[in-house]
Amino acid sequence: MPSKMIKPVMSAEEAANHVVNGSSVMVGGFNYGGVPYTLVDALVEAGTSDLELIANDTLYEGVGHGKLVQTGQVRKVIASHVGLNKSTGRLFNEGKLDLELVPQGTFVERIRAGGFGLGGILTPTGVGTVHEEGKQVIETMGKKYILELPLKADVALIRAYRADRFGNLTYFGTNRNFNPLMATAADIVIAEVDSICETGGLNPNEIVTPGILVDYLVLKGDSYYATRT
Repeated sequence: MPSKMIKPVMSAEEAANHVVNGSSVMVGGFNYGGVPYTLVDALVEAGTSDLELIANDTLYEGVGHGKLVQTGQVRKVIASHVGLNKSTGRLFNEGKLDLELVPQGTFVERIRAGGFGLGGILTPTGVGTVHEEGKQVIETMGKKYILELPLKADVALIRAYRADRFGNLTYFGTNRNFNPLMATAADIVIAEVDSICETGGLNPNEIVTPGILVDYLVLKGDSYYATRT
């Protein structure tokens, strides 16, 4: 087995060290589902600050990456929905948090654009509303579209179900949500998984994220597990 293809398995604390002050961080999940809780908790504990958080939502106070907002570790949020975390609204209104709200479909496509090397996407969503303010509007085939720019991050924290030692990932149910796309759009991808099997232990037809996109693996809930081979 080529050693360069084997992904390091490390503790959540070690993985959190790859996120430094000022980093942009994508975090997978949709409400409670598909959130890499072990990784996020380690990042909260590390106290890393001045972060740009790119996530579908900011969850709730005291839950997942909602904690990062609540503790003041986040400088800017790019998300589709933030109404369930009171800290998000409070910090924004106090001028302590920059907030960019993005329609959910646009949010997904901007991440896809970032991951696939596209210069942006054209969408009619938001045309003629305050959402288009400051954005370039392009008219083609008699219809107006907003040019939305790609979203990329320094680090993506994603949640998968199983991995093999090459970093190939499978997902369980709706936990798949934003995680596979975010794995394409970050310089460093850290995957939290339930279990890790030897290469060949996954059904190739079930692999969603290829290991070439994944840099590090962390076992769910086992923050002190650290094995390197």
